[in-house]
Amino acid sequence: MRWITARRRHPAAGYAVVLLTLIAIGMGYAAVTGGGSTASASAPSANDQQIAKGREIFASNCSSCHGLEAQGTAVAPSLIGVGAAAVHFQVSTGRMPAKEPGPEMPRKPDPFTPAETEALAAYVASLGGGPPIPSAEQVDPALGNVALGQQLFIANCAQCHNFVGAGGALTYGKYAPALTQATPTQIYEAMLTGPEAMPVFDDGTLSPENKRDIIAYIVDTRSETNPGGFSLGRVGPVTEGLVAFLGLLLFMVLAALWITAKQGKSKEHE
Repeated sequence: MRWITARRRHPAAGYAVVLLTLIAIGMGYAAVTGGGSTASASAPSANDQQIAKGREIFASNCSSCHGLEAQGTAVAPSLIGVGAAAVHFQVSTGRMPAKEPGPEMPRKPDPFTPAETEALAAYVASLGGGPPIPSAEQVDPALGNVALGQQLFIANCAQCHNFVGAGGALTYGKYAPALTQATPTQIYEAMLTGPEAMPVFDDGTLSPENKRDIIAYIVDTRSETNPGGFSLGRVGPVTEGLVAFLGLLLFMVLAALWITAKQGKSKEHE
């Protein structure tokens, strides 16, 4: 014990204690964080793998218009900050990659698998925020209020999409597409991002619950029967009135022909 006491009184003893303490702290920190870093480097997380896959898809299919870093070019806007929801909507509905640019991007089958589309959306989201793809609960029609959804749809959507989501023409060659084939996720994403001529209905305008109510109404209309018989496309009173007018006009023409023919036969008998 005497040799310990003697060395403890040495002028350098204090520095040695501080050095040993720092070494111990460093080793402890390395033990806590070093193993996790090594594991991450050797085995990237599922999200990192998805982003890497999305980067490959983007470079092959999108960079020619949007730029190698999605910074935008003269023919296509920047995608930085648009979010995963916008990319998922545009690609899953076939609007992108664009083949024939115009007032409204023509719809076509999604050229990618669902996993590839989600990977592409994840990559763009990694470049700078934006609305995420909605969860299954957010778009579940079974959790929505159909009656309230009808009121919200008539107030905010029917002017363009028709009362039952059948779509309609707009100005300058644009049109509101029919919602009969859109998935609940695509409907939610459209409200969230406002593609093309559609305004953005953010959460301050329509809450997530309100969006789900609208989805519930749209899905419900698809299973409604037509008590009047023919649906006539379910595009509203203009079509119904036109069919009624043409039908009545045809009846009057046939009636006039029948009366004329009958009078002609009467004169022949005389």
